[in-house]
Amino acid sequence: MNNESRAPGNAGSIFEAGEYKGLLSWLSSVDHKQIGIMYFVTSLFFFLVGVSLAMVMRTQLIKPDHHWLSPETYNQVFSMHGTTMVFLAIMPMLIAFMVYFTPLMIGARDVAFPRMNALSYWLYLMGGLLLYFGFFTGGNLAEGWSAYAPLTSSNYTKSLYLTGTGVDYWIIGILLSGAGTIMTAINILVTVAGLRAPSMKLTRIPLFVWMSSVNAVLMLLALPALNAALVMLYLDRHLNALFFNTAGGGKPLLWEHYFWFFGHPEVYILILPGFGIVSEVIPVFSRKPIFGYAFMAIATVAIGFLSMGVWAHHMLATGMNFTVYYVFALATMLIAIPTGVKIFNWIATMWGGSISFDTAMLFCIAFIIQFTVGGLSGVAFATVPIDWALTHSHFVVAHFHYTLLGGTVFTLMAGFYYWFPKITGRMLSEKLGKIQFWLMVTGFNGAFFPLFFEGLEGMPRRVYTYPNLPYLAGLNLLASLSAYVLALGILVFFVNLIVSLRKGKPAGDNPWGGWTLEWATSSPPPPHNFDRIPPVRSIRPLLDLEKAGRSTDAAVEASPEEGNG
Repeated sequence: MNNESRAPGNAGSIFEAGEYKGLLSWLSSVDHKQIGIMYFVTSLFFFLVGVSLAMVMRTQLIKPDHHWLSPETYNQVFSMHGTTMVFLAIMPMLIAFMVYFTPLMIGARDVAFPRMNALSYWLYLMGGLLLYFGFFTGGNLAEGWSAYAPLTSSNYTKSLYLTGTGVDYWIIGILLSGAGTIMTAINILVTVAGLRAPSMKLTRIPLFVWMSSVNAVLMLLALPALNAALVMLYLDRHLNALFFNTAGGGKPLLWEHYFWFFGHPEVYILILPGFGIVSEVIPVFSRKPIFGYAFMAIATVAIGFLSMGVWAHHMLATGMNFTVYYVFALATMLIAIPTGVKIFNWIATMWGGSISFDTAMLFCIAFIIQFTVGGLSGVAFATVPIDWALTHSHFVVAHFHYTLLGGTVFTLMAGFYYWFPKITGRMLSEKLGKIQFWLMVTGFNGAFFPLFFEGLEGMPRRVYTYPNLPYLAGLNLLASLSAYVLALGILVFFVNLIVSLRKGKPAGDNPWGGWTLEWATSSPPPPHNFDRIPPVRSIRPLLDLEKAGRSTDAAVEASPEEGNG
């Protein structure tokens, strides 16, 4: 790998180069890179908040019959933990990668609608602040991140909390954040459709862009359903609209259909960009092209299509018709096929490659193993009797954490170590990175693998304490202590970010020897992204130039009008 800096092309610090000066320039920016960085900073803050709430939960569950927290407080903590991690931390962090790197990877100067891109960020930030404002109104959401009706009706919440208005702030906060996400989805799709570099056909766009595009389609299909349900819930609470209130003829099951019509595609919204990150990192650190590029792209489209038809597998314990169960169980099993294709393609890419075990690659390898565990345990829930037995137990908690934490968060860490040099012009510390990796791998598996056994032992989820039954005390002690190790690994990551941003080794333009277009510009990129755009003749344009004995200086000159509309 070449870690040498190309001095003429190095743009310096993100706080020093070009227009990146002063707080006002950030607050008023419409540059996709600055907005992407603001997404990164904000989502990392909320990620830290979500991890802190998780530590409070694990401290409460560290021993049987523990009454450190009251039931009402614990319910609010776990509800806001789930909401924060899904809506305010993980999804926006993935959006940050999409917003920052999609234009760079297709050779565009910016996204299609820069002002709408800025509005998307500010809606997300305001929504997040409103969500937490509920704590100052007498109590926040306590019904879980899925906010099942009629538990969220005004009568119930007012009887449980001082005012119950925290749920209203939760509704409005998610609405604002969701509106911003929908705008981002439109922006990504139009950018990829109309602003690609000359000669960049759909068969030549990077897999990260492929998966971000399918992800944007899912956002456009799934988020409006959630927003509609939130509006109905708000009308129920304040205008007695009776959409979900059984006392007036409403149907609580309708909320579940709306929520999970969003909620299951959301699982893939939370993982597809992570798949894209892994699909970029593994080939570079294996020094091999991705195995089966076309199959990977087709599998991504298949996942997007099938993900819209599996939402009711979250509802197999609700007493619906058995025919419905069979259909959704079959769809759940089918969606495992394109996901499995990706797993085998990543492994085949590494097979026979010259693998460099840098931190980014280590996180990718751990992701493959952990996500496979999460995926296989998820397929088990497609078997209706297994779902009935385990759906309200800690087994399902272990399953979705292996998918979202062992899966998505590990891909995000790979993305940070891979692209931090491009964003900042400095390298993250590999020494701290490997310490973080082993702490996170050890802590994560120690924290969540025992939960499979807790679920099999019958421990229900969403309980603030539990009796001293055989094995449960030891399993929960192991899980809580391991969670502290995991949190320490995350703390090392934040230390690495801060220290490397100030004192990290200069990265140069292409420290990993990457092949996609973002590595053809300076680190960090200039406001206009490219002085010249290399010709795109394959999915690895920079390797094509290298083989031809040319430099990026011989590339075609960039123009605002260029694109593949």
